[in-house]
Amino acid sequence: MRQVILSILFLLSVVQLSAQKVYRGASKYNSDIICRYEEGRLYKGNSTYSSDVLVSFDGSKLYRGTSCYQSDVLLTYRDGKIYKGRSYYQSDVVANWREGKMHRGTSSYQSDILFNYTDNKVCRGSSTYRSDILLTTSGKLHPLLIYYILAGAE
Repeated sequence: MRQVILSILFLLSVVQLSAQKVYRGASKYNSDIICRYEEGRLYKGNSTYSSDVLVSFDGSKLYRGTSCYQSDVLLTYRDGKIYKGRSYYQSDVVANWREGKMHRGTSSYQSDILFNYTDNKVCRGSSTYRSDILLTTSGKLHPLLIYYILAGAE
């Protein structure tokens, strides 16, 4: 009986570890959870209810809510670039990801860095100061998800 209980507790802890939590600033408090990412879905706060799904992610596209329809694509990620909707036109690039930094549009200028992401910390611009931490993640998150959390689908 004891082994069964330990097995169940172990499985529950593994399930909890698979979820990536996003915290406000440098916090790691449950009260500061902005959203959580689990099994291709980004939820409001620490919720796991399907009614609280903000977006679904398939590795290259971000869909509205729990949808998987092409008409509900908010953002597309391809070759380090984030595009509006399903587009692959250069004019629809909203941001690009290079070497841990998210730049505005197709720019590669230092002044156009929106944020940088290292060691599970998202900092404003190219800063690494604690006071400039916008988000802290409990594990590695895809740049498209971080962009959505900070900028939305615009």
